[in-house]
Amino acid sequence: MELSFKKRLFRFILWFLLLFIVLFFFRLGYGYTKKINDNSQQVQFFDNISNFRKNYASREYKKSGNAQQTSMKVDQKYEKIAEIKSKSSIFAEEEKLTRTEIKNFNALIQFEQKSGNEGARKLNLVIGVPPENFDLLYNKLITIGKVQAKQITKKDKTNEYKELNAKKQSLEKIRNSLIELKSKGGKIDEYMSLENRILEIEQQLQDLGVSLGDFDDENEFCTVQFSLIEGKELKIGLVQRIKVALDWTVKTYLKMMVALFFLSIFAYCSLMIADKLKLIRFKVKNKE
Repeated sequence: MELSFKKRLFRFILWFLLLFIVLFFFRLGYGYTKKINDNSQQVQFFDNISNFRKNYASREYKKSGNAQQTSMKVDQKYEKIAEIKSKSSIFAEEEKLTRTEIKNFNALIQFEQKSGNEGARKLNLVIGVPPENFDLLYNKLITIGKVQAKQITKKDKTNEYKELNAKKQSLEKIRNSLIELKSKGGKIDEYMSLENRILEIEQQLQDLGVSLGDFDDENEFCTVQFSLIEGKELKIGLVQRIKVALDWTVKTYLKMMVALFFLSIFAYCSLMIADKLKLIRFKVKNKE
């Protein structure tokens, strides 16, 4: 009897020890899979930049008709933006490499912001790159430094381009009609009102011309937003990982034991209450 009790106690302790070991190695392994979050000093991509030039590109593709199966070329206008955020421990060298790669792919720096003292420098660049070199430049820039985040966004702007053209044609028709009306003569105040209206339309046409100029085939670019921040790469040693894993395991294990203890008490009390209820019912039946 005593030997059987010792075996049960030994198995009980062994199971609890095994649970502790499993939790420990689980947390230790999780530490290697989790990336170090050292981006606390970095903000979202270029939140402080406003009103910089928009870059658009175009692509021709064939569209087939339904009836006669005829094909026609359709010009798609789109905006393509790559965002790359990197961290560098050799800031000066990798800044120079970045500028070299930009020149190699015939790209232009459209916005530049550089700040910070040595050891904590930051470089933000908005780069306009020809559409055919976009992927090549992107693949080069993601090899610079240690990439913290990256993404590519492409938006179709064909409808926006068509709407701008339609608005331009409409305004040109109105302007021509007003010019013809002005040539017919009339009162001075009517003439001045027409002249002011024509000037307003001319101003709107100029603004439209600037917007449409962004879509011009000669100015076609895609955008690369590149951020390079100086900082040393954080490395965690094995001893530190074991310490963190052990600390987490002890805390988690104790919480589980406390929860198991109260659950056992609750189960024991529930069984005791159930037994007493059965006893009371049994006595009531015997009295009847």
